[in-house]
Amino acid sequence: MSVPASTVPIRVEHVSKRFDQTVALDDVSLEIGPGEIFGLVGPNGAGKTTLIRTMLDIIKPDSGRVDIFGRTFQPGDRNRVGYLPEERGLYPRQEVGDVLAYLGSLKGMAPAAARAEGDRWLARFDLAGAATKKVEQLSKGNQQKVQIAATLLARPAIAILDEPLSGLDPVSARVANTVIREYAAEGHTIVLSTHQMELVESLCTRVFMINHGRSVLYGNLRDIKREHSTNAIRVLSNAAYESCPLVARVDRPHAPGEAAAVYLRDAASGDAFLQWLVSTGARVECFERMDTPLEEIFVTVASQEVRLPALSVSEGKADTPSAGESGFSRT
Repeated sequence: MSVPASTVPIRVEHVSKRFDQTVALDDVSLEIGPGEIFGLVGPNGAGKTTLIRTMLDIIKPDSGRVDIFGRTFQPGDRNRVGYLPEERGLYPRQEVGDVLAYLGSLKGMAPAAARAEGDRWLARFDLAGAATKKVEQLSKGNQQKVQIAATLLARPAIAILDEPLSGLDPVSARVANTVIREYAAEGHTIVLSTHQMELVESLCTRVFMINHGRSVLYGNLRDIKREHSTNAIRVLSNAAYESCPLVARVDRPHAPGEAAAVYLRDAASGDAFLQWLVSTGARVECFERMDTPLEEIFVTVASQEVRLPALSVSEGKADTPSAGESGFSRT
């Protein structure tokens, strides 16, 4: 993706960061465009949190540059960026409506507008009756929905969401997915940091994978999956696949009537295999290319990476200021 620098919501250029002897970020570069749902993935301790905090200007990089809205981070940008942390960031003994109104005011909203917008978001998440309840009275899933509402309350141009579906049941997760899609469709930029690969596949068109502080995958998700394809075909027919010179191996189905997984040799193509099936006179009932799940690619790439000194699970949290110390609102 290439857009004029002045219109790029987030640009990270050759950013590196160390905590003592630990390399948290190692020459990381990426660009995130307007209206994009951008996937940020990586194993635990890979550097995702450190990268997010450099975007938020909570952590200063040792080298490199981070631009927000085409320039270095400015104080006024804090009201234009929403952040949903993985940890809970609500006041448990306060009423939900009051918490949302307060968090909205931290983003520059007038009290009445913040409360009205909070009520609208609660209704959107089927929590219309929760405004007068204390946060601690809500289930974990409903608290998570309140946190998403708080993040989007002031309609920030950029929303960075860290594990947004944490604690949500399937129905609530579907609502949250719809909200994320709609929010991006309005032109807002969303950075989605998650371990849920199926969520990335369903929402994101581009993805950045970080491991041991380094970029290991970056680009269009469709291109990444094509590059890491297993070159396999799911096929149901009466052919003897092992007799085909294009076939490397066959995983036979467990029950009659199910398709087999036919893995082709590296130089072979699905079209050539289909032509072979037709030439044998086989009766073909099913023929489809097998999609390689992002999770499988994730595990393969992570396991193949040359290991550097691993970042701690806290990703440097003990060595960096908290959100409150930096002056950046958690929402």
